Amino acid sequence: ARKRLKPLQTVVAWRGRAEWDQVMVGLYCGDSRLQQDALDRVSAWKSRYGPKMPLAVDSTAELIRCKVLDSSGRLKSHELILSYGLALVRFVNLITERKQKTANIPLRQLAREVDIPVWVVDLRHELTHGKLPRLALCRKGCDVVLEWLRKTYWNRQLGNNLCEEDEDEEEEQEEVEANADLDGDAWE
Repeated sequence: ARKRLKPLQTVVAWRGRAEWDQVMVGLYCGDSRLQQDALDRVSAWKSRYGPKMPLAVDSTAELIRCKVLDSSGRLKSHELILSYGLALVRFVNLITERKQKTANIPLRQLAREVDIPVWVVDLRHELTHGKLPRLALCRKGCDVVLEWLRKTYWNRQLGNNLCEEDEDEEEEQEEVEANADLDGDAWE
């Protein structure tokens, strides 16, 4: 008689599904106190999980940390730009790095393949190679990337979409129209 094989168990840093869901809700709730609690939980996960931490969790935490620092009023505008900038640069680099093959593929093309708005890649380019952009643009980039992470990662972990499809399409169209004027003058 054959023995039944037990399903493989994966070791993760969180205690269970409830803790995972609680952290996701805490990160996206908009209340800086609850966001800080969720960030503390993610830090504990990182200490347990190390380099195995999902990239999306790490990126979400870094971007939320910027928003919490921003709302605290403790940092000056320049410091906030650098904080948002680092989080945005890391996000774009790490997300597109996984799509990079043996050939060098332009970041803009890789971003399109994973539905990251091209202007976010342009923002990353300015943060890395050009004059630092305005704080408002960094905040907008953070919000767009957090929404992208929520839709492409966190909602999939929940197994559903928290938004209606029609609302998503309307928001995307509004975003395209709002960012159409992001020419050279917008970076100053």
